[in-house]
Amino acid sequence: MAAPPERRCWEREQARLKAGVVEQDTEEWQKDPNFTGLERVGGVDLSYIKGDDTSACASLVVLSYPALQVLYEDCRMVAVTAPYVAGFLAFREVPFLVEAVQRLQQEEPKLRPQVLLVDGNGLLHHRGFGVACHLGVLTDLPCIGVAKNLLQVDGLARDELHREQIRSLQRSGDTFPLTGTSGRVLGMGACWVLDLSFLNAQVLRSYNNSSKPLYISVGHRVSLDTAVRLVRSCCRYRVPEPIRQADIRSREYIRKQLCAPLEVRPARPESSKKEAELEDESDA
Repeated sequence: MAAPPERRCWEREQARLKAGVVEQDTEEWQKDPNFTGLERVGGVDLSYIKGDDTSACASLVVLSYPALQVLYEDCRMVAVTAPYVAGFLAFREVPFLVEAVQRLQQEEPKLRPQVLLVDGNGLLHHRGFGVACHLGVLTDLPCIGVAKNLLQVDGLARDELHREQIRSLQRSGDTFPLTGTSGRVLGMGACWVLDLSFLNAQVLRSYNNSSKPLYISVGHRVSLDTAVRLVRSCCRYRVPEPIRQADIRSREYIRKQLCAPLEVRPARPESSKKEAELEDESDA
């Protein structure tokens, strides 16, 4: 099958923007062990109506830090026109997220997030430029990619070695590097035993026994170590709270807009099993 005509143009644009990615900490709060000075953490998400790949809700939330209380919410229905092509999800969705950040800057500049958590990958990507990198470069905000499924790239695979790495996550804070065959560390796998004492014992056991890691990667203007530490500090459940709240609120917004309990689903359109194995940038 011939590649979509957009692909070559998108590849050139990715290469151009990738040159602007900064893989180091750039903010003073990032260098502090307790993130002193960090007050606002943002999360973004797109949710689609099941069966409709063109109508979606783009959501941006800003939470206080470290309390993780919602300070700002922007949910808008958007018309998605760019086709879904594995590895190029950003061209389909990032423009709407950039617009949301720009609206916030115009309407509530004091609430501009100091960092964005993105449901997807950053440097952990076929061409080293995932959604978190794309959004970070275009907004010039520190960005972190947080995925729930391993993107199989540069030799990374869901094989026995990977399963053994997951089984090795015994203690809260344990991590393992996602090292490609190129020798480069593309991200970090992490799984934490969370402080969920406010839940009943049965639910608490189910969380503590969870063996599903998150896959954290650098997006822009943040180091991998800082990204891992920040994501951990934002987790009340498996998914960090900024992303979790953006997802919840985008889904609820769709339900209210359509005045019916319609089923909504994650941002990525339905694709073949093979595509899903190749591209896990936007599993929610």
